[in-house]
Amino acid sequence: SSDVCSSDLNMENKKAFGHALAIFTIFIWGTTFISTKILLQAFQPVEILFFRFVMGFILLWIMNPHRLPFKSWKQELTFAAAGLTGMTLYYLMENIALTYSQASNVGVIVSIAPVFTAITARIFLKEEGKLRPAFFMGCVIALIGISLISFSGTTMHLNPIGELLSVGGAIIWSFYSVLSKKIGSFGYSVVQATRRTFFYGILFMIPALFIFDFKWNLTRFATPAYLFNIFYLGLGASAICFVTWNMAVRILGAIKTSVYIYLAPVVTAVTSVIILHEKITFLSGLGILLVLGGLLLSEQKKKFFSIRGRKQTENVIE
Repeated sequence: SSDVCSSDLNMENKKAFGHALAIFTIFIWGTTFISTKILLQAFQPVEILFFRFVMGFILLWIMNPHRLPFKSWKQELTFAAAGLTGMTLYYLMENIALTYSQASNVGVIVSIAPVFTAITARIFLKEEGKLRPAFFMGCVIALIGISLISFSGTTMHLNPIGELLSVGGAIIWSFYSVLSKKIGSFGYSVVQATRRTFFYGILFMIPALFIFDFKWNLTRFATPAYLFNIFYLGLGASAICFVTWNMAVRILGAIKTSVYIYLAPVVTAVTSVIILHEKITFLSGLGILLVLGGLLLSEQKKKFFSIRGRKQTENVIE
């Protein structure tokens, strides 16, 4: 009995660690809009994307310089697909969408990624379990909250191209989440596996460099603000955060981890107040509460009441 309790405790601690990793990752990702906004003054979106992932790849190599062995073409194709979806296509689609639509529109639409992740994981990852009504109720509440945060005090303008690209980005991210869960089953170091994924992501970016007129012009980094922010994106938001996110996916699963994406607009709103001195309106404040409530509902444990009932029965028997 004591062994079972110890095992349950260790599992709970492991899950708590997974939730902490997901929250940490989303906190960093939710603040990257400031760095991107500053860099866009001198860099094209594809240039920011390429520089940050190259820097991330270098850091991951320093963190674990051991080469990841080749096992099979099936595994390599999985790594390649993860790099293509999570690094190249997702960020390109999101950045291009921002050139057509308002950031608020793109932010709301991309935030539906957890819904697509739940569907994709249910199809390809049977171990992710059955989807519950509470999950979808939480999704709806969180998305209403995100909409209030994003559109508070703004006039909404729709552009079909931007909206379609945003939806495409959300769908692409759902496939990356499933692929990262699959990669976790290979048994490799998270840093090594993430580095291999980065390698393919950078490889697939190369054609986009020619399409979008990429320029090296490294003298731009002589400006301290640009240098600091590309380091923040490359080392923090890319290398470290993809490692912590992938660790969270290994522990919690693709569906539970993806739900934390709802928090990104909340982090963005709070950061705007602290750094950019923007004001939180009544609607955005209400939106933050709805996002947090939706997140808690989506993460609700379905066995809570059954466990509680079983414990009460055990107490009566004793």
